[in-house]
Amino acid sequence: MTPIRLSTSWYRRYYIAVALLSLAFVVIFGLEFSGVVAIPAELQVSLISAAIAGATLVAATLFAIITKKVSSFFPSFSVFVLFGLATTYLIITTGGVTSQYLGVWMLVALISPLFGAAGWVPVIAVTGVHIAWSYLESNGITVQTAVLTSLSSALPLIAGFILWRNQPEYEEKVEKNVKNLANELSEVATRSEIVINAIGDGVIAIDGKGVIQLINPAAQEILGWGKQDALMLNYKSILKLTDEQGKELTPATNPVDQVLNTNQRTRSNKLIALSQSGKKLSISLTASPIGEMGSGAIMVFRDVTKERAEEREQAEFISTASHEMRTPVASIEGYLGLAMNPQTATIDARAQGFIQKAHEAAQHLGRLFQDLLDVSKSEDGRMSNLPRVVDIANFTGTIVQGLMQKATDKGLNLSYVPGGIDSEKKIMPMYYVNLDNDHIREVLDNLIENAIKYTPKGGVQVDVTGTEEKVLISIKDTGLGIPTEDIPHLFQKFYRVDNMDRQEIGGTGLGLYLSRRLIEAMQGRLWVESVFGQGSTFFVELPRIDSQQAEQLKAIQAQEITQTAQQAATQPASFQPDMTPSSAPAPTAAPSTPAPAAKPATTVPRGESLSRDQIAERVRQLEEMAKQQRAQQGQRQ
Repeated sequence: MTPIRLSTSWYRRYYIAVALLSLAFVVIFGLEFSGVVAIPAELQVSLISAAIAGATLVAATLFAIITKKVSSFFPSFSVFVLFGLATTYLIITTGGVTSQYLGVWMLVALISPLFGAAGWVPVIAVTGVHIAWSYLESNGITVQTAVLTSLSSALPLIAGFILWRNQPEYEEKVEKNVKNLANELSEVATRSEIVINAIGDGVIAIDGKGVIQLINPAAQEILGWGKQDALMLNYKSILKLTDEQGKELTPATNPVDQVLNTNQRTRSNKLIALSQSGKKLSISLTASPIGEMGSGAIMVFRDVTKERAEEREQAEFISTASHEMRTPVASIEGYLGLAMNPQTATIDARAQGFIQKAHEAAQHLGRLFQDLLDVSKSEDGRMSNLPRVVDIANFTGTIVQGLMQKATDKGLNLSYVPGGIDSEKKIMPMYYVNLDNDHIREVLDNLIENAIKYTPKGGVQVDVTGTEEKVLISIKDTGLGIPTEDIPHLFQKFYRVDNMDRQEIGGTGLGLYLSRRLIEAMQGRLWVESVFGQGSTFFVELPRIDSQQAEQLKAIQAQEITQTAQQAATQPASFQPDMTPSSAPAPTAAPSTPAPAAKPATTVPRGESLSRDQIAERVRQLEEMAKQQRAQQGQRQ
């Protein structure tokens, strides 16, 4: 049986136990030697035993203190040998097998197998010597000696063998496990460091107090800080964040503070970071928590200054192109409308079909340019925002009523649940919002028209509900539905679901994207729930105001409108461009040649945009001009 290695804590307990027993021997000797207490002869400790016990006490105490710094076997074995000698001499001097300290010897025999053969062989040798000495001294061995010897030596040894047999070598195993774990952690740390250093995005790790614990080379390059300079500083000293307007972030808008306070991941794509040299950088940042709340966070960010500049250039180009192209497209649409009007032009049925297709294409192109212009405005912050208090239930009902004919023409049932269009009138609460009415109308128009467009049969149901803080508008249809894999991309720019059922349905792919941007600009939410082949439900959530707030805001807004009207009335009229078409050329005398209509280039000055109302008014003016020309031709004939 080999020596058994225990854990450090068990060795310390072993040293303490031996030290206490040795201290007891020394105290008994001291009491008897000083004469303070009369110790019975059978309990008296001799000077030699006391001296050895004293040495054991000092050694055990010392090793208990420095047990982590010394080898475990030899110190513990040396203490065992000293204590065994003290106990052996004490038993010899106090009656042998009849000694009162025989129990201590049994304890020595019990723990001796811990040290292998070096421990139990001396115990057997001492026991054998004692038996031989007793036999020689008494010319034989008594039953009492045989029994006591067996009980005091043989039985504890057997018990020790059974107790310590096949026990694991704790200290060696712990050291081995710790070493293996340290190697594994070192490998993991090395791999993690390699990965983090290879990432092109900046990575900064902070503790719960915001102190930087890690910064990778990409972050150092982006911010212009060295690793040694940045470590152990507060992250706000290194990563100085502001919003796009240059205002300092509050704890409610700072994504890092939000992570430390809520332990939830946050993202922000509209932040400005100030480098060490004072350069302003547009960054996209994601902050993630580490462990429990307040334990720390990891920030991953990248410099998107170049991308933002390209986006602004693209938006400016799209805005300019859409603005310039919308005017000629509107003119084309207007003239094609005149060509299809039997009161202004006479064409055969075949040409009528061609012109009808061209008119529809011009209308689609006009909607595309208008959507592009609106998207550009929403992305660069030029979208107008004029909040007005409105009861969203009545407002939505008006929009539904305006689209009723379109649904009827397609054979669909368009119903508005709160308004009671298809059922009895209901008492509805007043769901007030203070938002831009034109934006709400544009979003709801788009969602309801889409529901009608993508519903071959069945119906569309619009509902308005709400809570004390939110208003929820739902548009539910029984149409084609949206595949699950397409839902996450549905509100992206130019994204359209690609399947056979939708190939015949036109669209620009910008309506839902623009709707989401408008709703988010109004501090709302837009999402969809859909089952492919069964229909979809779009939800619009908007912030609600109570009736008292609504009345107060209505009064303020009415006052603002009055003041604006008064200011406009007192100011001199500004120059208005001549929107009337140029005079038509004098008609010719030949009756077979119709009078030419106004030239498109003179209809609207180049670069000036037209609304749909202006286009309708332009068409009406051209129709009137054509009637006058036909009347003049009739008089000449």
